[in-house]
Amino acid sequence: LVAFICHGGWIPISARILKDKRATGSLGIKDDLENAGAIWVDEPVVRDGNLISSRVPKDLPAFAAAMVDFLKGHS
Repeated sequence: LVAFICHGGWIPISARILKDKRATGSLGIKDDLENAGAIWVDEPVVRDGNLISSRVPKDLPAFAAAMVDFLKGHS
């Protein structure tokens, strides 16, 4: 599981693991995500394989639920 919210997307950007992956984050790093090869999606939670991302703190309930579902083995 690799999960990030808001500006946390800078970590997987630096790790160079976002090419052709669907992801989201705050609008402040949208261009950075896209420049790293991610497909930016404006949704509260985006899951692409083991990558789970969210935009802002108001998305935390959906973000947490997505992580719990992933860890429980739900798709």
